[in-house]
Amino acid sequence: MMAAERGASRNTLAAYRRDLEQAAEWVKGPLGDANAADLRKLMADYQSLVASSAARKLSALRQFFAFLLDEGERADNPALDIARPTTRRPLPRILTHDHVERLFAQAEEEAAGEAPPAAAVRMLLLLELLYGSGLRASELVSLPRRAMAGEREYLIIRGKGDKERLVPLSERARTVLDRWVPFLTEVSPWLFPSGKAHISRVRLFQMLRDLAGRAGVDPTAVSPHVLRHAFATHLLEGGADLRALQLMLGHADIATTEIYTHVDSRRLVELVNQRHPLARMDGAHPKVDVTPPSS
Repeated sequence: MMAAERGASRNTLAAYRRDLEQAAEWVKGPLGDANAADLRKLMADYQSLVASSAARKLSALRQFFAFLLDEGERADNPALDIARPTTRRPLPRILTHDHVERLFAQAEEEAAGEAPPAAAVRMLLLLELLYGSGLRASELVSLPRRAMAGEREYLIIRGKGDKERLVPLSERARTVLDRWVPFLTEVSPWLFPSGKAHISRVRLFQMLRDLAGRAGVDPTAVSPHVLRHAFATHLLEGGADLRALQLMLGHADIATTEIYTHVDSRRLVELVNQRHPLARMDGAHPKVDVTPPSS
């Protein structure tokens, strides 16, 4: 049901399977026969987990029993009686503009010249797509070769939930792509092949950290997801529309995208003073004070 009707990703399916198998092991019997008291005791055992993990495990239980209810296997959903753990979405880790520039400077230096190593050109293209298009690691490594055929200014990405979206393809990325294509074999269907498949997310993670080390950036601060966060945050800082950003990132709920509104508060105040209609009036309306209060 999760795969066919809801289009859940393989990672989501694997996580829910683990959660339900652990729950079944805990109740020591058929999980479908558990009652609300059993589930409350189970969730009490999960108190040592971070709230987000406990919340996911409860979600797995709720959907499992909702499925049994829909199929007529149960007359109730005992997981609905359990309060959801309070979660607080953490602010994303981001890179500064200086850090990003150092990564690109290193990657461009290594890929320079008339006969650069294939690995260096590949690394530069991966970096361009992570920071220039905001792709998820899994979306990037599994890009089919045909995704970048022709003179496209965008990519059609199949992301979470098997949903398609358009993401921008910069002129810089297309230029590096033209340098990378000659290294590809005709038989590979992948843009970033490795063996019989494509490079893995783990390998991408390792390559980025190695590049960061060579660029003089703390490797522990760099990952594919951090670069995706940098793409979103820096676009928003530059005045990008939140709705457009949601579409590019592939977020189902704009509330997920709103986490990137943690940009500098002074910039937001200045935006009100410069762009709001009141700022274009005759000055009768006072501007917002950007001076921090004295302590």
